Amino acid sequence: IVGAGPHERGVVSTASYEARKFGVHSAMPSREAYRLCPNGIFTPGNYQLYSEVSAQIFEIFNRFTPFVEGLSCDEAFLDVAGSYKLFGSAFEIGEQIRKAIREELHLTASVGVATNKFLAKLASDMNKPDGITVVPTEAREIQRFLAPLPVRSIFGVGGAMAKFLNQTGIKTIGDIQHTQFSTLVALLGENYAEHLYSLSFGRDSREVTDERIEKSISREYTF
Repeated sequence: IVGAGPHERGVVSTASYEARKFGVHSAMPSREAYRLCPNGIFTPGNYQLYSEVSAQIFEIFNRFTPFVEGLSCDEAFLDVAGSYKLFGSAFEIGEQIRKAIREELHLTASVGVATNKFLAKLASDMNKPDGITVVPTEAREIQRFLAPLPVRSIFGVGGAMAKFLNQTGIKTIGDIQHTQFSTLVALLGENYAEHLYSLSFGRDSREVTDERIEKSISREYTF
């Protein structure tokens, strides 16, 4: 359990999958984490190390494509459409990236292979901590792939919104697919309804953006 000590005022930054089975999660007070998992090993963060390893991970990403959009220190979107002749299919590229991270950094990596950012992010979360998930490319198959997943899987649907949707009978992405758009607009407003409806069918037109020109300098802390 990474973060503040078990008897300190502070929060959990992250936790291993073993600790998560006890209900421990990020942003939880460390004292609560200790109550749930008294045998857990609490350790402080090492942000200098994370920064160094992050640079190594992104160096591996950049071997396969120059189009890398970072989401966090260890997560990114990669547009590999122009790399097939060099490295093989998207699936093969994903496996090569996982292999390089495992052999060079002794870490696991999860990969989502899809035709857009929403589907790729969703897929990357499905077989953690060490898996690869390939999303179908045909529209009808994408719809079937998404249908059984909970509404919370959709980007932008938090706990409160998921609870509200569940109360209206919308529990899965398939339920959104089969709800009249006008009904969604009446419940959520036009903009949010459009957001949910489009993603429920796997539609996402956002491109991978590689901003080479730095527009800001930032440093992040977890308090």
